[in-house]
Amino acid sequence: MNGLEPLNADPRGRWHPDPPPPNADHVPLHDEDTEVYEELLDLVEGRTHFDIDASDEFLEGAIEGLDRRIVSKLRRGAYTIKAHLDLHGLTRDEAREAVERFLAECQGAHQRAVLIVHGRGLNSPDNIPVLKGLLQSWLERGRIAKRVLAFATARPHDGGAGAVYVLLRRMRTER
Repeated sequence: MNGLEPLNADPRGRWHPDPPPPNADHVPLHDEDTEVYEELLDLVEGRTHFDIDASDEFLEGAIEGLDRRIVSKLRRGAYTIKAHLDLHGLTRDEAREAVERFLAECQGAHQRAVLIVHGRGLNSPDNIPVLKGLLQSWLERGRIAKRVLAFATARPHDGGAGAVYVLLRRMRTER
């Protein structure tokens, strides 16, 4: 292959644009594609950092020591949902009572994976999802939490950020 020259060869196989021809009157414009490529290259090579902000949109929790694969499977919606509860239109007290009763009944019926729809708060004052935050605290602490192994925001087809999967503990059997 005589007469061929490599295009901007780089030992790491990266592409570099040809430098513009020298011209004292010419101010080089920065090509947007080149700029994006350089930013990505900086990120991949560790010359910059990538910030990930936590979101109030998603809920997740698990008891200490629970295998991460179980939480991952729950997050993916891989468990068959055996029952669901819809909290729309309930007051705080009604919702807490409904959640407590629902989880007790599900646990008693050996239904381990359930779905609780809390809503996104779109009809609440200031569009703040009141029941969502309360549900998270109930699932993490107190009597309700004693029934829970893990919980995670549902997949979009199951209600997305307006619902949560709950994985219940096995019910202890009396011997």
